[in-house]
Amino acid sequence: MSLSTLELINEPGVVIAIVGASDNPEKFGHDIYRDMKRKGYRIFPVNPNRQTVDGDKAYPNLQSLPENPDIANLVVPPEVSLLVAKECLRLGILNLWLQPGAESPEVLEFMQEYRLNYVSGACIMLKTRKAK
Repeated sequence: MSLSTLELINEPGVVIAIVGASDNPEKFGHDIYRDMKRKGYRIFPVNPNRQTVDGDKAYPNLQSLPENPDIANLVVPPEVSLLVAKECLRLGILNLWLQPGAESPEVLEFMQEYRLNYVSGACIMLKTRKAK
């Protein structure tokens, strides 16, 4: 039996791609990246407009990551979420977390149609373990 995305988030060694990670303190991608890093998660920042995020090498897309993440956390507008969800499906990344504001009826329909495991309507920072 495979774990749900919500269960997987607290498994030891889980790898998470933060799509929309940012150094801009006014963006949620800034807060989420730093929070997950502080909590000790293995994370990769994904942002085609950044070389680094919080001093870490940033990747332009999921395909360029050194390994497939267990979960793709989307902190992007809904129209970008749909493109990222399609990329996830193509790459075999089947667990997605849509941050509030990243979802839309079209994105949710796509997730359901292709039976992707996903969480929407909940912030990953509130559902993850405490900092070590």
